[in-house]
This record gives sequence, C-alpha cells and structure tokens, in this order.
Amino acid sequence: MAKLFWQSLLAVPAALGAAVAVSGSAIAAEAATTQVSNFDQDSIQLAQITSVSELTDVLPSDWAFQALQSLVENYGCIQGYPDRTFRGQRSMTRFEFAAGLNACLDVIATLIAQSGINPEDLATIRRLQEEFQAELATLRGRVDALEAETATLRAQQFSTTTKLAGQVDMHIVTPFDTLATDTSTSVAARARLNFDSSFTGRDRLRVRLQSGQGDAATGFGLANAGGLDYNVTVDDFYYSFPLGNRITVTAAARGLSGDDWVTSTIVPFDGPGVFDPSGPQFYDFGGSTSNGAGLGINFALTDNIILDLGYTAGNGTSLAPQATGPAVGIFAANNQSYIAQLNFLSDGFFNAAATYLHSDGAAAGVPGATDTFAGLLNLDFGGFFIAGHGAFTSFVGGDTFSWNAGLGFNNFLAEGTQLGVYAGESPSATAAKPFFVEGYYEIPFNQFLTITPSVLYGNTNAPGVADTSGLWGALRATFRF
Repeated sequence: MAKLFWQSLLAVPAALGAAVAVSGSAIAAEAATTQVSNFDQDSIQLAQITSVSELTDVLPSDWAFQALQSLVENYGCIQGYPDRTFRGQRSMTRFEFAAGLNACLDVIATLIAQSGINPEDLATIRRLQEEFQAELATLRGRVDALEAETATLRAQQFSTTTKLAGQVDMHIVTPFDTLATDTSTSVAARARLNFDSSFTGRDRLRVRLQSGQGDAATGFGLANAGGLDYNVTVDDFYYSFPLGNRITVTAAARGLSGDDWVTSTIVPFDGPGVFDPSGPQFYDFGGSTSNGAGLGINFALTDNIILDLGYTAGNGTSLAPQATGPAVGIFAANNQSYIAQLNFLSDGFFNAAATYLHSDGAAAGVPGATDTFAGLLNLDFGGFFIAGHGAFTSFVGGDTFSWNAGLGFNNFLAEGTQLGVYAGESPSATAAKPFFVEGYYEIPFNQFLTITPSVLYGNTNAPGVADTSGLWGALRATFRF
C-alpha cells in the first residue's frame, strides 16, 4: 500500500509541472494572437475509462502507451472523450486539465483515507518541499511575469482585428549605354503599408498606403517603382469575403483592375523580375482604371480549375475629379474595364490560363476601347521552369501582339533563390515593336531582406528614331516587415 501511495503521490509534481506549462503556453498563445477563441464545449464532457484498450486512437506503438496504460489501470485517473478517443496530438484546455488533475487527486485522497500517512513519509514530503522551494518560487515568478506582460500587451495592442505589414523597394539603376533620355545612375524607391483586418478569420479588409519616387529604363520601367515626390496615397482599398467554400467576392473602392482580379498571372518571373516587362503587360494595356471602384469574383470550379471575373469603373464615384454627368458612375462610366480568366493551377508540372480583357480607358496613343485575348503557360520541371504568354489586342484603327517567354532555376546555388531570363515584346498602339530581354537573380538573405541584381536590354523601336536601344543594370533591395 505504501508503494502504491508513493507512486500516486509522485504524480502530483508532474501534474503541477504540467499545470505551469499549460498556463505558460496559454499566456504565450494569448500574447501572440489577436482574437480570443471559444473553447470546444465537448472538451469538458469526459468519461472515465478502465482500460487503455477503450481508447480507439491509442496504439501499443505510441511512445506514451505504457504511461497511459499505467495511469489508467493502476490509478484510474485518465478520462477519454465521449467517442472513446484520447486525442493525444492536440493541446488541452484548462477545463480538461482540471478534470484530469481532479481524478488523480481523488485517487490520492482515497489512498490517504485507506492507509493514513506514515510520520516518516510526511517528513520526507516536507523535506522535498523545502528542497524544491527555490525552484517552485522561480516558476511562480515566471508565471507572474508572463501574466503581467500579457496584461501590458493587451492594454497597448494596436488592434485585435488588424495587422500591419510593410514592404520597401529601393533601386539603383545605371545605363550601360548612354541615351539622350537616360544618361546617369538614378535611384527609385517605393514604400507600402498594408493594414489588413479580419472579422471572421476568412475575410480581409485591406487599406494600403503607398508612396514613391522615380522610375527607370526609358520605355520599360521598373516593376516595383513609381510615384511622385513621395506623396502618400491610398493605393488599395477593398474588402474580400467568402461565399461558401468555393466562391470569394471582392468589393473595391480603389486600386484593383486587370491582373489584380485574377488568382495568378502564371509566369513565375512576375514578381522576382526587376523590370516591368516581367509581368504580362497586356493586363495594363488600354488605360488604367485602378483608381475606380470595382467588383471581383473568384469561383473554384474544382480544386484546380478557377474562374476569375472582375469589373472596374474608373469614374465610379458620384463626383469624379474632372467629370460629372452621364459618363460618371459604376455602370455608365466611359472609363471602365472587365476581365475573365480561366485558370488551371496545380502543384505539379502544368499551370495555364486563358484570358479575355476589355478596356474603355484611354491611354497614351490608344484610341478608344481595346479587346485582348491571351494565353499563359508555365511548365514546372521541379528544379527549373519554362513559362510565357501571348496576347492579341485589337483597338480602333489596328491591333498589336505582345508576348514574353523565358526560363528559370529555383534554388540556384542557394535555398530560396531564383535565377531567371526572359524576353518578349510589349503591346503598342503604333508601328513600334518594343523588344526586351532581362536576366535577374533573386537572393533572399532572410525573411526580411531580398536582394535582386538584374540586367535589361531594351529597344523601343520607335519610328523615326535612330537609336532606341539601351542596356541597363539594376540592383533592387526589398525589405519586408
């Protein structure tokens, strides 16, 4: 009996240590999250079991099987869920811990009532208590400190629903061939602050502030640049929410048009590439309506086939800055665009999309509306990929064909890097056929900093201009926080 008593008594320090660990984990979790989760109510509806074999999800091969077997069969202080599962891989709530601890203490109380406590055993308990008094005091102090820190974080937190994320892109660009319009090394930068709020855990309200200055490479530009005198603007303002499990709806007041509505632009060098042609340029041809209001729907027909639909009215506000009357509004605006794209997306070899895009927006040299039909393709061989797109665009008085194609190597020389080379032609409303070739090497140094050196050859092929070709080198540093 004494041996059984001591075995049960020795379970108490372990239970108390588990209590401290659970409390510390709960406090740390509360400090890290922004929303309070409701406990699963069936977690406290536990049932006493008499044999570990009653637990359907506990196997003899499990590393803790013998411990569970001993606690069940020797002490009878392990309880399972009503469906006879133990769920040993999930975290337990404070309710569950209290129920389990109470069952073990009931066993100890029964043993004490049956056999009493030997004076020598009581003296040993007191000696152990004194011996570990310093350790217990340290643990108590750490728990108190965590509670105080958690209270401070709650009192000073920015928001329970909103997260702040930022990205800064800084460029140094130098022309290797001196052109009349581009003669010296220049600097361009752009900063973004995203305020993302979620009210259900599946929706997102985004407000993006953006500021920047400069661009480079005459006729081609940088992918992550733009802005004037670092004036701060609201670049994105939209709310996205799910309808069921397969439909996502996005309502935008500003910032979304063209490829902003689609699930993927397919080509992997859209993003890692430094210069603007790295992204399919047909999405932006025909005039930008990104300052207007819009609505988008993403419909997952299957796990791999997704239909994207988007509409943007460039003069969607009730009082447009430069126009009023019938040409203003989300349906009557004379500056509007809409897009439909059908995607096949997989984690394997083949990814593709077919796109139709119409734009009524006026751009420099583009007379009237444009209609674009495009196809995009990415063949992923694991270590490297081959990708590209082709787009035919018609407009009043003519048409144009644009494309890009290239290949790249993921994890080239280092984990997380991408080496890529692509070439192509930009869409044009004139007889010009702007041609470009870029090579880049994206190097992530850590989760906060990425460095991308790049070289671009471009020829705008402008009619009547003797030399429209140039060679540029660029170095982009991207900071994320």
